[in-house]
Amino acid sequence: MSTAPALDPTHTALLVMDYQPAILAFVPEGEDRDALLGRVAGAIADVRAHGGVIAYVRVGFTEADWDAIPASNKSFAPLAQHRVMHHKDPAAAVHERLAPQDGDIIVRKTRYGSMSTTDLDQQLRGRGITTLVVCGISTSGVVLSTVIDAADRDYQLYVLSDGVADPDTEVHDILLHKVFPARAHIIDTTELRALLRAG
Repeated sequence: MSTAPALDPTHTALLVMDYQPAILAFVPEGEDRDALLGRVAGAIADVRAHGGVIAYVRVGFTEADWDAIPASNKSFAPLAQHRVMHHKDPAAAVHERLAPQDGDIIVRKTRYGSMSTTDLDQQLRGRGITTLVVCGISTSGVVLSTVIDAADRDYQLYVLSDGVADPDTEVHDILLHKVFPARAHIIDTTELRALLRAG
């Protein structure tokens, strides 16, 4: 049984981050992408059913965004150079199995973290959200950046251990077991369902 505190769904948002075809392509072949998508789709349905907020975060660039990335940015300069992940490219859309609905939050970002280049924090606070349940691709990218940032912003945090994946399984394991527990409760989608019911 989870030792994580129960969730109050009315103050909870599920962050669905970087679940885009171009990024899912980097999930290791050993990871069953269909199963991963199925678990996240289930988590979305559970949070919706209990009255929580769903917030989608996706990476996508305009021409101006690419032009604004300095050559010194080790991660993003190559994307700008090769004009990768245009915001209107279907590969940069939210995966069709997790499609947003009316009333969901949707933000487009141009860096790793979900809040540094978006108004996500303001939108969440505007809805009275104090608790975040985090899932995303990849554990060492958007999930790491968002967990550290959101912890500094005093959100109560949960990371869905079976809703995150990373091209580097060793780094993924270290983050889940050694880094994230200092800032977040580590739960899986089954525990999420139980915590929502208990809330």
